Amino acid sequence: MDEKTIIAKRVAQELKDGNLVNLGIGLPTLVTKYLPAGIQVFFQSENGVIGMQPLPEPGVAADALTDAGGTPTSIIPGAGAFDSVTSFCLIRGGHLDVTVLGGLQVDEAGQLANWMVPGKMVPGMGGAMDLVSGAKRVIVAMTHTAKGAPKILKKCNLPLTSVRRVDLVVTELAVIQPTDEGLVLLEVADGVTVEQVVAATEARLIVPATVPTMQLAA
Repeated sequence: MDEKTIIAKRVAQELKDGNLVNLGIGLPTLVTKYLPAGIQVFFQSENGVIGMQPLPEPGVAADALTDAGGTPTSIIPGAGAFDSVTSFCLIRGGHLDVTVLGGLQVDEAGQLANWMVPGKMVPGMGGAMDLVSGAKRVIVAMTHTAKGAPKILKKCNLPLTSVRRVDLVVTELAVIQPTDEGLVLLEVADGVTVEQVVAATEARLIVPATVPTMQLAA
């Protein structure tokens, strides 16, 4: 199982029946494929849709129906489409149960940096600042390192997306919860040791006496 699949499968377990959930560009959009059986989640995209789902089969993509990153998507029966003003009213008004966002860095305070890629020309942070500030729960889905360098740091050195503390960080190695006391190691991935997670993390981790193994649906 590759890194992105591990992350997406674990994040999917955090979603509850009836949730209104925003998925960020890239890795977070994979979460739609791995929802637990028997629950319905309403996926929102800030470009103006509620009711996204993965494309059912190749060759059915419509140019006018994409997620916020421009990737073709499909919709469930009864889905809603609206302008970006309405979409951001939902986000800023606190109506989203969960947002799942990619990350470049997270620090010991649980603050996220996810919009400015060093050396890359980017148009801006898009909806990330609004999503982190407005959603009831913020989950960061990202790889634990980038080219061997830790992404979970003592302090972010990229511009922060928001000063708000995120609620959960899920990587291919671990599940980590930011708290008032610091970053708590909740789970490690199958075949990964606590020592390996600590070695791949610059930030200080609070390690409980027992750290369970991450359980993923088949």
